[in-house]
Amino acid sequence: MEPQAIGTAVQAAFERDARLIADAIKIRYNPLVIDRAEGSRIYDIEGRAYLDFGASWSLAHLGYSNPHVRRAVAAQLEKTMFAGLVSAINQPALDLAEKLVGLVPGDFPKKAWFGLSGSDASEAAQRLIRLATGKPRLISFVGSWHGTTDATMALSGHTAFADVVGGAHVTKVPYPNPYRNPFGGDASRVTDQCLGFLEDYLFATICPPGDVGAIFVETVQSDGGDIVPPPDFLPKLRALCDRHGILLVVDDIKVGLGRTGTMFSYEHGGIAADLVLLGKSLGGGLPLSAIVGRQEILDAGTGVALFTVSGNATCCAAGLATLEVIEREGIVAQAAANGAYLHQRLVETLGRHDIVGDIRGLGMIQGVELVTDRASKAPNQPAAAKIVYRAWELGLILYYAGNWSNVLEITPPLILSREEIDEGVALLDQAFADVLAGRVSDAAVARFAGW
Repeated sequence: MEPQAIGTAVQAAFERDARLIADAIKIRYNPLVIDRAEGSRIYDIEGRAYLDFGASWSLAHLGYSNPHVRRAVAAQLEKTMFAGLVSAINQPALDLAEKLVGLVPGDFPKKAWFGLSGSDASEAAQRLIRLATGKPRLISFVGSWHGTTDATMALSGHTAFADVVGGAHVTKVPYPNPYRNPFGGDASRVTDQCLGFLEDYLFATICPPGDVGAIFVETVQSDGGDIVPPPDFLPKLRALCDRHGILLVVDDIKVGLGRTGTMFSYEHGGIAADLVLLGKSLGGGLPLSAIVGRQEILDAGTGVALFTVSGNATCCAAGLATLEVIEREGIVAQAAANGAYLHQRLVETLGRHDIVGDIRGLGMIQGVELVTDRASKAPNQPAAAKIVYRAWELGLILYYAGNWSNVLEITPPLILSREEIDEGVALLDQAFADVLAGRVSDAAVARFAGW
């Protein structure tokens, strides 16, 4: 396939975007101007189709314009444009809460809290934990991304927030990255090294465990570089929390609801979380987040974590319909099987390129880490930017992420077929070849800085 240049209508929209839309809300990788979308395809304002390998940052689990979700939203809008939870009750919120409480693992009384984004769920969880436990400290991991409010950026450990001054109550510890062991050496002991540093050193010095209310963790560290920790990480982290009476909060905002091949990502570790954070895909495209977990935490105070539009009936109707489709159509099992196939095709096709240092993933989240050479493992951010841009020119949408912005992140809709997987991997392979052949200039990507 020959790459397509920026069309007149797209160029005009890009210029209007530059003039009218605040840079504070942008992370641009290409000049995609969405007109409509259906299934796993996005169509721009000039009618060009793109295969989507990003799912709008893992939001579109069911692809775009799922008919069951659309009908549920339309039916609720026929009743009322809005019905919230702050000073009233609505049936869709009750139905969705009941569904989530039943789905989330854990043999203890549970409730649900609703918000509008993963960021507000993460922030509310912090507030409620500190109220419920009376413990001032929290622990998170280097490379983590828990949101873009002040409190959640302070909790996060991503390099994009390096200039955000976090509170002294947040202690960040190394994440067990098998490819880039933060303690050096191979990956054979990386879990014990990371958790040992926390328990044997930090707990004994600057972070007394009796002061720690919770540990926040992503079971696949997506924005940190699609890092899949060793299988022993979650069970050992859960055991550490239990030894010290610390709550375990799993951030499943990006990788929950089937993406990893289980309904909740931490089920791979055979554990239960005290609280699980949900967002992105939960609303089927509408703004919706949730915290589901221990009743005593979510009941820590009345009216202490709310928004006027929290739990609105329309978004909750979309959320319930999304879960119904996931269960009825076997989306979780499909993600597990097709995710394994996607990983195999990536390894077979892209592994031959010398700039590919590592290919990793779990289910339908895969990361391709780019390096200048495999011996040094030096991050290759320029190649990531050019490959993502060339992929757009060829009709494929994906993004790059990671602490060094050098990891191609592949999070397609979970409904992606194997034929579409083959198509997307072939387009990505052509993008690699074109970039390595020098067919993408620095000037072409200069306007699209990404992270």
